[in-house]
Amino acid sequence: MSQEDYLRDISEIKTLMNKSSRFISLSGLSGILAGIYALIGAAFAYWLVSNSGREYLILDGTVFRLIILDLIIITVLSIGTAIFLTTKKAKKNNEKIWDSLTKRLLTSFIVPLLAGGIYIIIILSNQKYGQTGALMLLFYGLALLNASKYTLGDIKYLGYTQIVLGLISALYPGYGFWFWVIGFGFMHIIYGAIMYFKYDKK
Repeated sequence: MSQEDYLRDISEIKTLMNKSSRFISLSGLSGILAGIYALIGAAFAYWLVSNSGREYLILDGTVFRLIILDLIIITVLSIGTAIFLTTKKAKKNNEKIWDSLTKRLLTSFIVPLLAGGIYIIIILSNQKYGQTGALMLLFYGLALLNASKYTLGDIKYLGYTQIVLGLISALYPGYGFWFWVIGFGFMHIIYGAIMYFKYDKK
């Protein structure tokens, strides 16, 4: 066996091991679209608050309910787009979309995210609004970091970025909205674009 054949075999083995241990069908385009959804939703929320006559939210107020609905719509659109595009990519690459690896990935992602969501609801019910944006960024970043071991390693860098933004936001609670826009809007678009040109365009 020549050295070239030996190196090719090692490369093929490495590729197979990577496919069997990591879910690699995530779509970069879904990240771009999630960022766009977040920016549109943030613009709508900003418009709502700016025209409400108040600089703060009331938990049982109409504006607050509309903002929660806005967040739900962003989340549903982002998840729905990710599922659709990832499934399409997996079928194109002849890869399984639902197996034990996918279950481990989702569990690793959902558990910290769900814990964070419950905690945020608890503090909101106690009328503590100042750290909401920071907590959303922190728990989302932790969820990404936790799930990164089962998918593309690049995701951990997005996770680190969200955590850092969350910590900075905690230092400047008055600017939580803008850090949220950077984290969930612009960083998703940047990350999605990098992943698209790095993996999807091949």
